[in-house]
Amino acid sequence: MIPIVQIWSGIEIRALREAKRMSIRAFAAHLGVSERMVSKWEAGGEGIHPRPVNQAALDSSLSASSSDVQARFSSLITTPGMQTSGEATDVMSPGSETPLPIGQHQVRHPIDGKLMTLIDAGVHLHGPTDEPVYLPAFYSDVFPTTNADYARFVAATEHRRPQHWGGAGGPSDEIFDHPVVFVTWSDASAYAEWTAKALPTGEQWEKVARGVRGDVYPWGNQLTPAKCNVREAGINKTTPVSRYHSGASPYGVYDMCGNVWEWLSTGSGQDRYELKGSAFTSPFVRATPSTFNDASIDMMDDDTGFRCVTPAETMRALLKMAT
Repeated sequence: MIPIVQIWSGIEIRALREAKRMSIRAFAAHLGVSERMVSKWEAGGEGIHPRPVNQAALDSSLSASSSDVQARFSSLITTPGMQTSGEATDVMSPGSETPLPIGQHQVRHPIDGKLMTLIDAGVHLHGPTDEPVYLPAFYSDVFPTTNADYARFVAATEHRRPQHWGGAGGPSDEIFDHPVVFVTWSDASAYAEWTAKALPTGEQWEKVARGVRGDVYPWGNQLTPAKCNVREAGINKTTPVSRYHSGASPYGVYDMCGNVWEWLSTGSGQDRYELKGSAFTSPFVRATPSTFNDASIDMMDDDTGFRCVTPAETMRALLKMAT
């Protein structure tokens, strides 16, 4: 069972670094931050809490760790002397989470195990004209659906395997944590149905990407192509979904710009649906979350994937049944 930290402080950060047996320099490089920042976090103990984007990066690091590392982390976090006070740090199991401030109120979905974050009910600015739109509360996947996620779906349902996996087995280790591609809208919808989730509407997806203020990009209004995997990056292929920490949205959600286009549930014509987010094949100018794109229901390519959402009420019911 993967431990989940409710709110990361310097205590848990030090425990994770030691569990991974990394130096401060290596751990900082692993998270994409400076050595000075890691040292500051650890020195601050329980009194310091990193920004939401770094909280999400730490979540990703822990969830992607081996079972041995996770076991060491759980042991360290309960070791006397690790805390700076007599209170135990709150490490939670899937299904026991409670709502927290933006960037922290995250849960593990009880069916596919993906990390999801709560998007509060309220008005946000939508589209190129920043039209005010109200949405009820819902949860969004923090990361796009990966090849590893999709492999569990294929194993459980015998659904068609994506062509880039090759052979008769699952995806290769080097793309396990990359977004799944070569999926049609119907493939994405089948995965969503299997998990009791749904593909996001255009309005839902854009709120997750732009926040309530309607920033131009997930990270703000700055033209910063280096914060996402687009054509200008020169990578020319998908990247791990947790790579671009500094490009996360106000809700701590990754890859809302670049890496892969994402299928939506919003129709755009007969047998056509919207896509959002741009991809590694796209120029940065196409990465603006308000940009319109669509495709035929049976289109599949090496730069197209998806993520899922679920209403807050549905998530509460699922978590209740899982406990």
